[in-house]
Amino acid sequence: MKYLVRDKMLAIGDDYWIEDEDGRHAFLVDGKALRFRDTLELKDPDGRVLITLREKLFGFRDAMTLERDERRLAVIRRKRLSLLRNHFRVTLVEGTELDVSGRILDREFKVDYDGELLALVSRQWYRVRETYAVDVVREDADAALLVAVAVCVIRMAEKEREDAGEGPGGAAG
Repeated sequence: MKYLVRDKMLAIGDDYWIEDEDGRHAFLVDGKALRFRDTLELKDPDGRVLITLREKLFGFRDAMTLERDERRLAVIRRKRLSLLRNHFRVTLVEGTELDVSGRILDREFKVDYDGELLALVSRQWYRVRETYAVDVVREDADAALLVAVAVCVIRMAEKEREDAGEGPGGAAG
């Protein structure tokens, strides 16, 4: 199942819908404004919070946490010992690790577990520049989790680029 994300609406304080490939509302991203740290909530169409995305403060390395039912679900960090600049690790609470690699800022990357593809993120399917898709490949995969992972790694890569002084229109790496 493919989920369509419109990039230009990713600002904190903004709410936006992620649609399924048939154009139906699948997830609402609620950007919580006026918080001390970045917080987003991924909600179902009925408004129930599925996953909360939080920027981790005061950590040794930049990280975002994903929470479900107010309990930690996963932590996302840049993979430091990688030759690839755009490489993240998602550590689930039970110890499972997902690997995110590719051209994050170009919205061309994959999420896999132990070499098995779980989701593919790409702009190639759409002509609208600000749109990319999160294609959840495995039917039994947690779609909300994989969409949240995609949103998080993009936010983290963009923040890192801005902190490096490259700005939104700077070099993508």
